[in-house]
Amino acid sequence: MGKFPLADAEISKIVICKRCKARNRAGVEKCRKCGYTYLRPKRKDIKIKK
Repeated sequence: MGKFPLADAEISKIVICKRCKARNRAGVEKCRKCGYTYLRPKRKDIKIKK
C-alpha cells in the first residue's frame, strides 16, 4: 500500500474491465464502456521498475 490511506481507500473502490481496460465503480455488474461482464479489482500493490 502507498503512503496515503485515504487514497488507498479510493483505489480499492475501482474495478477494471478485462476487455477495454476502463475504470469502473465497485459493485457494478458490467463495464460502462463496452458492457463486458468480467471485471477485476484494481491492483493495490505498487509495481517497482527494475
